[in-house]
Amino acid sequence: MNKEMPPVLIIDDEEGMLITYKNILEDDFSLTLCQDPRDGIKLAKEKEFRAVILDLKMPEMDGIEALKIIKKNNPKVEVIVATAVNNAKNAVLAIKLGAFDYITKPIAFDELKILLKKVEEKQQLQKENLYLKSIIKEQSKFSELIGKSKEMQGVFATIKNISTICSTVLITGESGTGKELVAHAIHATSERKNRPFLVVNCAAIPENLFESELFGHERGSFTGAVSTKIGKFEFADQGTIFLDEIGLMPKNMQAKLLRVLSEGKIERIGSKNPITVNLRILAATNVNLENEIKNGNFREDLYYRLNVIPIKLAPLRERVVDIPLLVDYFLRKLKIELKKDVSGIDDSVVEKLKKYSWPGNVRELRNIIERAVALCNNKLVITEINLNNEQDPPFDDSNTLKNAVINLEKNHISKILQKMKGNQSEAARVLGINRTTLIYKMRQYGLK
Repeated sequence: MNKEMPPVLIIDDEEGMLITYKNILEDDFSLTLCQDPRDGIKLAKEKEFRAVILDLKMPEMDGIEALKIIKKNNPKVEVIVATAVNNAKNAVLAIKLGAFDYITKPIAFDELKILLKKVEEKQQLQKENLYLKSIIKEQSKFSELIGKSKEMQGVFATIKNISTICSTVLITGESGTGKELVAHAIHATSERKNRPFLVVNCAAIPENLFESELFGHERGSFTGAVSTKIGKFEFADQGTIFLDEIGLMPKNMQAKLLRVLSEGKIERIGSKNPITVNLRILAATNVNLENEIKNGNFREDLYYRLNVIPIKLAPLRERVVDIPLLVDYFLRKLKIELKKDVSGIDDSVVEKLKKYSWPGNVRELRNIIERAVALCNNKLVITEINLNNEQDPPFDDSNTLKNAVINLEKNHISKILQKMKGNQSEAARVLGINRTTLIYKMRQYGLK
């Protein structure tokens, strides 16, 4: 694996000392050298460094003062101060002000390398603690995977059965059925649970930034690439990456994803050195990928690579038996969050909920219960509830300019879609927008 050298900033007013640092450390670290502490302070604020090595005795600015400013601007950066043997007082003061440790001049570089290694170990431990905290946070979401229906019991059984393997999983289902919750549960019950879990919403990334977001880029590889960027695949190494709305991934990126699945390698933009990654890929979609393959929008070989373990989530209208359980859970949770004295919900309201079609599935149910709790006026029991289809329709016959523009855009998109026989890529080309934007607007306007 092509391992990136840790970035280290060295601030010392003596040019000869900087040259010595460079000659001894440049094989193991990516060094930034600075003679003026004021410039060093600016660099430490603008860029991310694993450590800063700071001389305490400089004519331009007192090292202690520089340390205070650096730690104030970036409390997470670790600073190792360099001081004279006879100046233990300043070294102790530096430690009290947040310095990681100190070294005395003349520098014992073996000792310095050990300190830099300790910095790396500390930062790695902090990173792992963040992962553990995120996992604990994720656990609170799993309780929303609720259901006694045979459909949900099947999902629970699959998650349990794949806990000890790392096969790729394709999660399908309508919007709002809980695909991301399932992905979280798969990761949290796997052997990678203490490793990174990254969510990538393929619908939210502009097409021209897709490759950089997923694979990263080298400094200077294109206009605006002012520094090296680690992509999400590289960052998720040893963990899990969840590709939501995979059906909206651009065709050229699908080929690159196929290489990751088949070879376990990525390349940053501007680099010719492959980087090996070990990660589990979970994907989700609410569109029919087999139809997308027929329309030429999705690669068939990628589909079979992703669909090793399929999990299909049933819409809420097909598992009505789970609605009372979900209502009870959301009610208990939301009355605490919203600080409302609500003890329950009337049986007649639950029956009304069971007869509703639930186009927004579990997500819509949660929103409706939240609205009911928020507007309950401190009633002990909720006896009435407003469903989304009872609200004002999104488009009305008013003569406002806003509604006229909305209806014009909706009708024009519908006309072009019909003309292109439902081919979203061709419709997007004719409309002069990208496919992601088109799909967003189709959902916004309820277009099939």
